[in-house]
Amino acid sequence: MIETKFKDLFIIRNDQYKDKRGYFKELIRENKINKKFPFLVMSFSKKNVIRGLHLQRKNSQGKFVSVLKGKIFDVAVDMRKNSKTFGKYYSCTLSEKNSKSIFIPPGFAHGFQALDHENYIIYSCTKYRNSQSEIAIKFDDKDLNIKWPSNKMVVSKKDQKGLGFKDFKKIILK
Repeated sequence: MIETKFKDLFIIRNDQYKDKRGYFKELIRENKINKKFPFLVMSFSKKNVIRGLHLQRKNSQGKFVSVLKGKIFDVAVDMRKNSKTFGKYYSCTLSEKNSKSIFIPPGFAHGFQALDHENYIIYSCTKYRNSQSEIAIKFDDKDLNIKWPSNKMVVSKKDQKGLGFKDFKKIILK
């Protein structure tokens, strides 16, 4: 487990066993990180797709994110109002080859940019999805100043219309 300067956010270097047939990889061991993951989802993204920044205001999810195939630039923004790192982001590259995963604790907005032509991402979540409480934060918000690796971006209409960080602060600081 590799700790970061963000409380409860860490990187896992997954054990991988290779031979001439291929490989076997351990993605998650609940006994190592002491978390339960009742909700497992997967996404597929083409090159340059940006997904996010997403979070649930109520019933916030922790997410264990791994790349099954491809490579992504992964971003977690601390949206916990009482945190020392509130409004700051952590980024890293996750790929099938580097065999890294990230655990993003509840209260963070999450997003990524797909870097390969085919990218399969799996999310193990600590809570079920609650569409009524989902919000998107602008991936290109000037106050967050995220340095995305490519200017070629494919973004959904929902994510283009995300809240600015200043607007998000007004909502949570009420």
